Amino acid sequence: MTILDLFQLDGRIALVTGAARGLGREIARALAEAGAHVVLHGRTIASATPAVEALRADGLAASAVAFDANDAAALEAAMDRVLDAHGRIDILVNNVGERDRRKAGQITADDFDRLVRVDLGAAYRLVRRVMPGMIERGHGRIVSVTSIVDQLATSGSPSYTAAKGGLAALTRALAAELGPHGVTCNAVAPGFFATETNAAMATGDAGAARARRVPLGRWGKPAEIAGAVLLMASPAGAYINGHTIVVDGGVSATYEMYR
Repeated sequence: MTILDLFQLDGRIALVTGAARGLGREIARALAEAGAHVVLHGRTIASATPAVEALRADGLAASAVAFDANDAAALEAAMDRVLDAHGRIDILVNNVGERDRRKAGQITADDFDRLVRVDLGAAYRLVRRVMPGMIERGHGRIVSVTSIVDQLATSGSPSYTAAKGGLAALTRALAAELGPHGVTCNAVAPGFFATETNAAMATGDAGAARARRVPLGRWGKPAEIAGAVLLMASPAGAYINGHTIVVDGGVSATYEMYR
């Protein structure tokens, strides 16, 4: 067996939430190219279908599932369908995330609660559904997409910052609890990525200013998140547990704020 063999996921079933576009879509492609059958989640089947069809066109194994991450009943029903269809989930990638770019004085308590339900609560519900099977089989990989705001913060977005910080803490707690059962729990924290959601922000003067803040001098490309997730999902990362890999071009490792 070579080191490249350790990155293979042949026979594994992976669920990637928020996979219709952006980082989730690239993560799903990487896992599929490594040999996994990937279930791509979207808010609707129509939103996830183009990503699924693109993978299938390349001879990769993929299917779709749809639910609103803020609808607990819909999530549970969708997971029933996935587990009935595939029998198990070996790899769970929690990538769903919404952001409310308002300051604390503008975000109501109800708005705060809703975002935390989507960004943190839904991830926990999914873990609860896949965890028993992973424990029974003695193998599982749980990877959550947090953000560099799980350790850093700026003015605005307090609900998002709190939810992502909570997701990082949950990752550590699950690593301690599930590690003895052969299940690893890790996270990846993206910095500035030029996804469809951030397209407007990545252009113009504001985008250029952020790029200058990055030691590599540019925004990340969505596909550049996939390698870190593949490492943590594959046998190559079997002894990585309870950690967050930061993929931000060096932003959080440096002190200089502006150039």
